[in-house]
Amino acid sequence: MDKSILTLDKGTRCTAWNYSGQRLAAGLVDGSLLIYDSTDPASSTFISTSRFKVQESSILKVVWVPPEYGDAVACIGADGTLSLWEEVTEDTEGHHWKLCKCFDRNTSQVLDIQFGDAETCLKLVAAYSDGQIKIYELLDTLELEKWQLQAEFQNVIDLVSNFGHASCVSASISWNPQRSEVQQSSFVLGFSSNVPALNSPKVWEFDLDHQRWLPVAELSLPEEKTDQVSAVAWAPNIGRPYELIAVATQKGISIWHLGSNPDADGRLSAQKLATLSGHDSEVWEMEWDMSGTTLATTGSDGMVRLWQSNLNGMWHEQAVLTPAS
Repeated sequence: MDKSILTLDKGTRCTAWNYSGQRLAAGLVDGSLLIYDSTDPASSTFISTSRFKVQESSILKVVWVPPEYGDAVACIGADGTLSLWEEVTEDTEGHHWKLCKCFDRNTSQVLDIQFGDAETCLKLVAAYSDGQIKIYELLDTLELEKWQLQAEFQNVIDLVSNFGHASCVSASISWNPQRSEVQQSSFVLGFSSNVPALNSPKVWEFDLDHQRWLPVAELSLPEEKTDQVSAVAWAPNIGRPYELIAVATQKGISIWHLGSNPDADGRLSAQKLATLSGHDSEVWEMEWDMSGTTLATTGSDGMVRLWQSNLNGMWHEQAVLTPAS
Protein backbone atom coordinates (compact mmCIF):
# COMPACT_ATOMS: atom_id res chain seq x y z
CA MET A 1 0.00 0.00 0.00
CA ASP A 2 1.22 3.50 -0.84
CA LYS A 3 2.34 5.52 2.17
CA SER A 4 2.01 9.28 2.56
CA ILE A 5 5.28 10.97 3.50
CA LEU A 6 3.76 14.36 4.38
CA THR A 7 0.56 16.38 4.15
CA LEU A 8 0.91 19.82 2.60
CA ASP A 9 -0.82 22.76 4.23
CA LYS A 10 -4.04 24.04 2.73
CA GLY A 11 -3.33 26.83 0.27
CA THR A 12 -0.05 25.36 -1.05
CA ARG A 13 0.58 26.84 -4.49
CA CYS A 14 4.02 25.45 -5.44
CA THR A 15 6.74 23.16 -4.12
CA ALA A 16 10.40 22.38 -4.78
CA TRP A 17 12.74 19.66 -3.48
CA ASN A 18 16.31 20.56 -2.67
CA TYR A 19 19.18 18.80 -4.45
CA SER A 20 19.46 15.96 -1.93
CA GLY A 21 15.71 15.36 -1.68
CA GLN A 22 15.86 15.81 2.11
CA ARG A 23 14.09 19.20 2.21
CA LEU A 24 10.94 20.52 0.57
CA ALA A 25 10.02 24.18 0.19
CA ALA A 26 6.33 25.03 -0.29
CA GLY A 27 4.89 28.41 -1.28
CA LEU A 28 1.39 29.33 -0.08
CA VAL A 29 -1.31 31.60 -1.44
CA ASP A 30 -1.01 33.87 1.62
CA GLY A 31 2.65 34.59 0.81
CA SER A 32 4.12 32.24 3.42
CA LEU A 33 6.97 29.81 2.77
CA LEU A 34 7.11 26.44 4.54
CA ILE A 35 10.18 24.24 4.87
CA TYR A 36 9.72 20.51 5.43
CA ASP A 37 12.63 18.38 6.63
CA SER A 38 13.16 14.64 6.70
CA THR A 39 12.99 13.29 10.25
CA ASP A 40 14.41 9.92 9.32
CA PRO A 41 15.71 9.21 5.79
CA ALA A 42 15.07 5.50 6.30
CA SER A 43 11.35 6.06 6.87
CA SER A 44 10.90 8.91 4.35
CA THR A 45 8.77 11.02 6.66
CA PHE A 46 8.81 14.83 6.70
CA ILE A 47 7.69 17.48 9.18
CA SER A 48 7.33 21.25 8.90
CA THR A 49 10.33 22.92 10.56
CA SER A 50 9.95 26.55 9.44
CA ARG A 51 7.17 28.86 8.35
CA PHE A 52 7.71 32.53 7.58
CA LYS A 53 6.09 35.34 5.62
CA VAL A 54 7.77 36.18 2.33
CA GLN A 55 5.30 38.68 0.88
CA GLU A 56 1.63 39.69 0.90
CA SER A 57 0.76 38.09 -2.45
CA SER A 58 0.74 34.41 -3.39
CA ILE A 59 4.04 32.61 -4.06
CA LEU A 60 4.02 31.23 -7.60
CA LYS A 61 7.39 29.47 -7.69
CA VAL A 62 10.27 28.50 -5.41
CA VAL A 63 13.76 27.50 -6.57
CA TRP A 64 16.59 26.20 -4.39
CA VAL A 65 20.05 27.72 -4.72
CA PRO A 66 22.75 25.13 -5.62
CA PRO A 67 23.78 23.36 -2.37
CA GLU A 68 27.39 24.52 -2.32
CA TYR A 69 26.10 28.06 -1.67
CA GLY A 70 24.15 27.09 1.44
CA ASP A 71 20.48 26.50 2.20
CA ALA A 72 18.64 29.24 0.32
CA VAL A 73 15.58 29.61 -1.89
CA ALA A 74 14.36 32.18 -4.39
CA CYS A 75 10.65 33.04 -4.45
CA ILE A 76 8.57 34.50 -7.30
CA GLY A 77 5.43 36.28 -6.14
CA ALA A 78 2.11 36.82 -7.89
CA ASP A 79 2.93 40.54 -7.82
CA GLY A 80 5.98 39.81 -9.99
CA THR A 81 8.60 40.25 -7.27
CA LEU A 82 11.72 38.11 -6.84
CA SER A 83 13.30 37.61 -3.42
CA LEU A 84 16.09 35.41 -2.06
CA TRP A 85 15.95 33.87 1.44
CA GLU A 86 18.74 32.11 3.31
CA GLU A 87 18.76 29.89 6.40
CA VAL A 88 21.30 31.19 8.90
CA THR A 89 22.41 30.30 12.41
CA GLU A 90 22.77 32.99 15.05
CA ASP A 91 23.63 32.53 18.71
CA THR A 92 20.59 34.43 19.93
CA GLU A 93 17.96 33.04 17.55
CA GLY A 94 19.33 29.68 16.46
CA HIS A 95 18.28 28.54 12.98
CA HIS A 96 16.08 31.02 11.12
CA TRP A 97 15.49 32.34 7.60
CA LYS A 98 16.45 35.88 6.60
CA LEU A 99 15.85 37.98 3.51
CA CYS A 100 19.08 38.26 1.49
CA LYS A 101 18.01 40.10 -1.64
CA CYS A 102 15.01 41.70 -3.33
CA PHE A 103 15.71 42.06 -7.04
CA ASP A 104 14.57 45.21 -8.85
CA ARG A 105 11.36 44.71 -10.80
CA ASN A 106 10.58 48.12 -12.37
CA THR A 107 7.24 47.80 -14.20
CA SER A 108 7.55 44.21 -15.46
CA GLN A 109 6.96 40.99 -13.56
CA VAL A 110 9.29 38.04 -13.05
CA LEU A 111 7.90 34.94 -14.80
CA ASP A 112 10.64 32.35 -14.28
CA ILE A 113 14.16 32.04 -12.86
CA GLN A 114 16.89 29.41 -12.80
CA PHE A 115 20.34 29.23 -11.23
CA GLY A 116 23.33 28.22 -13.31
CA ASP A 117 26.53 27.18 -11.56
CA ALA A 118 29.33 28.25 -13.87
CA GLU A 119 33.04 27.66 -13.26
CA THR A 120 33.63 31.30 -12.39
CA CYS A 121 30.58 32.24 -10.30
CA LEU A 122 26.93 31.48 -9.61
CA LYS A 123 24.57 32.95 -12.19
CA LEU A 124 20.84 33.57 -12.15
CA VAL A 125 18.76 34.07 -15.29
CA ALA A 126 15.34 35.71 -14.97
CA ALA A 127 12.64 36.11 -17.62
CA TYR A 128 10.23 39.05 -17.39
CA SER A 129 6.71 39.79 -18.61
CA ASP A 130 7.99 42.42 -21.07
CA GLY A 131 10.12 39.80 -22.86
CA GLN A 132 13.39 40.84 -21.27
CA ILE A 133 16.01 38.42 -19.97
CA LYS A 134 18.34 39.48 -17.17
CA ILE A 135 21.49 37.65 -16.10
CA TYR A 136 22.78 38.26 -12.57
CA GLU A 137 26.15 37.18 -11.13
CA LEU A 138 26.99 36.50 -7.50
CA LEU A 139 29.95 38.67 -6.54
CA ASP A 140 30.94 36.78 -3.38
CA THR A 141 30.29 33.08 -2.82
CA LEU A 142 29.87 33.73 0.90
CA GLU A 143 27.47 36.67 0.55
CA LEU A 144 24.19 35.77 -1.14
CA GLU A 145 23.00 39.37 -1.01
CA LYS A 146 25.75 40.63 -3.33
CA TRP A 147 24.55 40.30 -6.93
CA GLN A 148 25.22 42.41 -10.00
CA LEU A 149 23.40 42.65 -13.32
CA GLN A 150 25.69 41.15 -15.95
CA ALA A 151 23.48 41.32 -19.08
CA GLU A 152 20.01 42.24 -20.32
CA PHE A 153 18.51 41.32 -23.71
CA GLN A 154 15.46 39.89 -25.49
CA ASN A 155 14.87 36.30 -26.62
CA VAL A 156 15.40 37.01 -30.33
CA ILE A 157 17.96 35.96 -32.94
CA ASP A 158 18.16 39.43 -34.47
CA LEU A 159 19.62 41.42 -31.60
CA VAL A 160 18.66 44.75 -33.19
CA SER A 161 14.96 43.88 -33.44
CA ASN A 162 12.60 46.41 -31.94
CA PHE A 163 9.13 45.41 -30.84
CA GLY A 164 6.17 47.31 -29.54
CA HIS A 165 4.70 46.44 -26.19
CA ALA A 166 5.42 42.78 -25.45
CA SER A 167 3.08 41.00 -23.08
CA CYS A 168 4.27 37.60 -21.84
CA VAL A 169 2.09 35.43 -19.62
CA SER A 170 4.72 32.74 -18.89
CA ALA A 171 8.31 31.74 -19.57
CA SER A 172 10.44 28.64 -19.09
CA ILE A 173 14.21 28.45 -18.57
CA SER A 174 16.56 25.46 -18.39
CA TRP A 175 20.32 25.71 -17.91
CA ASN A 176 22.71 23.29 -19.55
CA PRO A 177 23.42 20.98 -16.57
CA GLN A 178 26.87 20.09 -17.90
CA ARG A 179 29.76 21.54 -15.87
CA SER A 180 33.04 21.76 -17.73
CA GLU A 181 36.05 24.04 -17.84
CA VAL A 182 36.00 23.98 -21.64
CA GLN A 183 32.23 24.47 -22.04
CA GLN A 184 30.75 27.93 -21.63
CA SER A 185 27.55 28.66 -19.71
CA SER A 186 24.40 28.13 -21.77
CA PHE A 187 20.66 27.86 -21.30
CA VAL A 188 17.46 27.50 -23.33
CA LEU A 189 14.45 29.79 -22.92
CA GLY A 190 11.00 30.17 -24.49
CA PHE A 191 8.05 32.52 -23.86
CA SER A 192 4.31 32.41 -24.16
CA SER A 193 3.63 35.92 -25.43
CA ASN A 194 1.91 38.13 -28.00
CA VAL A 195 5.21 38.58 -29.88
CA PRO A 196 5.94 35.47 -32.02
CA ALA A 197 9.67 36.18 -32.26
CA LEU A 198 10.01 35.91 -28.48
CA ASN A 199 8.20 32.58 -28.21
CA SER A 200 10.37 30.09 -30.08
CA PRO A 201 13.03 28.61 -27.77
CA LYS A 202 16.56 29.92 -28.22
CA VAL A 203 19.79 28.47 -26.87
CA TRP A 204 21.96 31.21 -25.40
CA GLU A 205 25.68 30.76 -24.79
CA PHE A 206 28.20 33.07 -23.16
CA ASP A 207 30.87 34.27 -25.58
CA LEU A 208 33.97 34.53 -23.40
CA ASP A 209 36.02 36.40 -26.01
CA HIS A 210 33.48 39.22 -26.40
CA GLN A 211 31.95 38.94 -22.90
CA ARG A 212 28.37 38.74 -24.11
CA TRP A 213 25.50 36.28 -24.52
CA LEU A 214 24.74 35.08 -28.05
CA PRO A 215 21.87 33.02 -29.51
CA VAL A 216 23.51 29.89 -30.95
CA ALA A 217 20.42 27.83 -31.89
CA GLU A 218 16.65 28.11 -32.35
CA LEU A 219 14.55 25.06 -31.47
CA SER A 220 11.56 25.44 -33.77
CA LEU A 221 10.71 24.62 -37.38
CA PRO A 222 9.71 27.54 -39.66
CA GLU A 223 6.00 26.74 -39.27
CA GLU A 224 6.37 26.52 -35.45
CA LYS A 225 8.08 29.83 -34.72
CA THR A 226 4.85 31.49 -33.56
CA ASP A 227 3.91 28.65 -31.18
CA GLN A 228 3.76 29.67 -27.53
CA VAL A 229 6.09 27.66 -25.29
CA SER A 230 4.91 26.32 -21.93
CA ALA A 231 8.03 24.43 -20.79
CA VAL A 232 11.62 23.57 -21.76
CA ALA A 233 14.03 21.03 -20.22
CA TRP A 234 17.74 20.43 -20.98
CA ALA A 235 18.80 16.81 -20.43
CA PRO A 236 21.89 15.86 -18.41
CA ASN A 237 24.65 14.46 -20.59
CA ILE A 238 26.74 11.51 -19.41
CA GLY A 239 28.71 10.92 -22.59
CA ARG A 240 26.62 11.74 -25.66
CA PRO A 241 28.41 13.75 -28.38
CA TYR A 242 25.28 15.92 -28.63
CA GLU A 243 22.67 17.50 -26.33
CA LEU A 244 18.97 16.68 -25.87
CA ILE A 245 16.40 19.38 -25.13
CA ALA A 246 12.64 18.96 -24.69
CA VAL A 247 10.21 21.72 -25.71
CA ALA A 248 6.48 21.77 -24.91
CA THR A 249 3.91 23.80 -26.87
CA GLN A 250 0.18 23.41 -27.49
CA LYS A 251 1.08 21.03 -30.35
CA GLY A 252 2.89 18.55 -28.09
CA ILE A 253 6.36 17.84 -26.76
CA SER A 254 9.34 18.04 -29.13
CA ILE A 255 12.69 16.34 -28.56
CA TRP A 256 15.60 18.24 -30.10
CA HIS A 257 19.12 17.12 -30.98
CA LEU A 258 21.61 19.96 -30.45
CA GLY A 259 25.06 19.61 -31.99
CA SER A 260 28.24 20.45 -30.09
CA ASN A 261 30.40 21.81 -32.92
CA PRO A 262 29.54 25.37 -34.00
CA ASP A 263 29.66 26.45 -37.65
CA ALA A 264 31.60 29.44 -39.01
CA ASP A 265 28.94 31.81 -37.64
CA GLY A 266 29.05 30.25 -34.19
CA ARG A 267 25.67 28.53 -34.58
CA LEU A 268 24.93 25.00 -33.40
CA SER A 269 22.97 22.53 -35.52
CA ALA A 270 19.48 21.70 -34.22
CA GLN A 271 17.39 18.76 -35.39
CA LYS A 272 13.92 17.76 -34.27
CA LEU A 273 13.94 14.06 -33.38
CA ALA A 274 10.35 13.44 -32.31
CA THR A 275 7.00 14.95 -31.34
CA LEU A 276 5.37 13.29 -28.33
CA SER A 277 1.59 13.39 -28.02
CA GLY A 278 -0.23 12.15 -24.96
CA HIS A 279 -1.30 14.99 -22.73
CA ASP A 280 -4.80 16.19 -23.56
CA SER A 281 -4.03 19.75 -22.50
CA GLU A 282 -1.21 22.14 -21.65
CA VAL A 283 2.07 20.69 -20.37
CA TRP A 284 3.13 22.45 -17.18
CA GLU A 285 6.42 20.86 -16.16
CA MET A 286 9.10 18.61 -17.65
CA GLU A 287 12.03 16.96 -15.89
CA TRP A 288 14.79 14.60 -17.08
CA ASP A 289 16.25 11.84 -14.94
CA MET A 290 19.91 12.01 -13.90
CA SER A 291 21.05 9.99 -16.93
CA GLY A 292 19.16 12.17 -19.43
CA THR A 293 17.35 9.17 -20.91
CA THR A 294 13.87 9.40 -19.35
CA LEU A 295 11.67 12.47 -19.55
CA ALA A 296 8.83 13.02 -17.06
CA THR A 297 6.03 15.41 -18.05
CA THR A 298 2.90 16.64 -16.32
CA GLY A 299 0.12 19.02 -17.23
CA SER A 300 -3.39 20.25 -16.61
CA ASP A 301 -4.80 16.79 -17.42
CA GLY A 302 -3.43 15.64 -14.06
CA MET A 303 -1.28 12.89 -15.56
CA VAL A 304 2.44 12.22 -15.21
CA ARG A 305 3.90 10.57 -18.30
CA LEU A 306 7.35 9.00 -18.70
CA TRP A 307 9.02 8.98 -22.12
CA GLN A 308 12.05 7.05 -23.40
CA SER A 309 13.68 6.20 -26.72
CA ASN A 310 14.30 2.62 -27.78
CA LEU A 311 17.51 1.19 -29.24
CA ASN A 312 16.46 2.45 -32.69
CA GLY A 313 16.09 6.01 -31.41
CA MET A 314 12.29 5.97 -31.55
CA TRP A 315 10.62 7.85 -28.69
CA HIS A 316 7.60 6.31 -26.96
CA GLU A 317 5.52 6.57 -23.83
CA GLN A 318 7.01 4.26 -21.22
CA ALA A 319 4.50 4.69 -18.38
CA VAL A 320 1.55 6.79 -17.19
CA LEU A 321 1.02 7.75 -13.55
CA THR A 322 -2.53 8.71 -12.63
CA PRO A 323 -3.57 10.61 -9.49
CA ALA A 324 -5.23 8.64 -6.72
CA SER A 325 -9.02 8.88 -6.80
